[in-house]
Amino acid sequence: KPGGCTDSDNVSRVSHVSVKQRTLQSLMSLWKATLAEKSLSTSELLKKNQQRPTGKKSHFCSDCGKRFNSSGDLKIYQRIHTGEKPYGCDECGKSFIQLQTLKSHQRIHTGEKPFGCDQCGKSFTQLNSLIVHQRGHTGEKPYSCNQCGRSFSTSSYLTIHQRTHTGEKPYSCETPYSCDQCGKSFGKSNNLIVHQRTHTGEKPFSCDQCGKSFTTSDQLTIHQRKHTGETPYSCDQCGKSFGKSNNLIVHQRTHTGEKPYSCDQCGKSFTTSDQLTIHQRKHTGETPYSCDQCGKSFTTSDQLTIHQRKHTGETPYSCDQCGKSFGKSNNLIRMHTGEKPFQCSQCGKSFTHSQTLKGHVRIHTRQERTYYYCSQCGKSFSCLKYLKRHERTHTGETPYHCSQCGKSFTQFGSLNKHKRIHSGEKP
Repeated sequence: KPGGCTDSDNVSRVSHVSVKQRTLQSLMSLWKATLAEKSLSTSELLKKNQQRPTGKKSHFCSDCGKRFNSSGDLKIYQRIHTGEKPYGCDECGKSFIQLQTLKSHQRIHTGEKPFGCDQCGKSFTQLNSLIVHQRGHTGEKPYSCNQCGRSFSTSSYLTIHQRTHTGEKPYSCETPYSCDQCGKSFGKSNNLIVHQRTHTGEKPFSCDQCGKSFTTSDQLTIHQRKHTGETPYSCDQCGKSFGKSNNLIVHQRTHTGEKPYSCDQCGKSFTTSDQLTIHQRKHTGETPYSCDQCGKSFTTSDQLTIHQRKHTGETPYSCDQCGKSFGKSNNLIRMHTGEKPFQCSQCGKSFTHSQTLKGHVRIHTRQERTYYYCSQCGKSFSCLKYLKRHERTHTGETPYHCSQCGKSFTQFGSLNKHKRIHSGEKP
């Protein structure tokens, strides 16, 4: 036996070589798999990610009862309860529950964003962020509520929505970050930080073109598109493009006819939740937007803005044909076209404004007319605004002010007539 080598030594050496070979083979397999994944295009990665099986959630947490597909997922999750964070960043010392979360975090330091959107060019540190982002372009909402049919772009949005049906509260470990001012809880510390700005009023992100400030960097990015004219979200049916993904989603409903928001009082449906909210004020009588000069209140902020121009005299819409200015854009549009889109269903007469049509319809329904009486002199009026105008003769109120000389008037028409003195315009 050369070199005094025993049989046991040979067995040991063979065994050691065998282990080394197996280790090398497994490392080679892992390396090949990594290379294969890196060589995949973004679209192939997206497809691969979306094909992962969901499985049955048979593993549950003994602390809070939450269920998982695998024992591995459960083990990682339980670190939330134990506080264990075994993966530390060697740049800043921050620790994480999962290795993958650490890798994503490290891209903050390196600036690496390997997952790029092939439609608008925006890049992300995580594949999941890209998947959610791309649904903004496609309008895809793959997660549907089995109770009301409403769809969502992420499973977490669906989970939050489903609690409105079940009344279920989120697991306390899911929202460990609580606001000390209002008690609202969040799953991520970053979300809490953004929320707290609603209390402090802090807006740390400023536009370098106009100086306007915003609560989040995303809000700033969307705002800056007003300056650049960038509209990265395009409709695949008509080609119209938008600066915000939400605007694209709402627009696409004009093609599909989808109106997912229904009034529980009359059943009327709407394209957006804002439209439903405004509509419901017709039932409740709510007019939350009040004029600080005359006290008149309105259903929407836009109505208030238009009304306030009567007090300020502001006419931001100028006609490029005759130079005349208007407080409403539709007044400008119809000035030269002669368009009268509001038609009486009883006699066929057409009008430029919806309010004029409403006044006209009362001619046909005199028996149903509502009269408004002055509490001081008893005079009656067919329209509330005429009563308000009349009451100023008793109160002496002059809410319409000339911005040039300060003179005040009881009626908007009188202010307009007066302004011609300054402009030299002939009536």
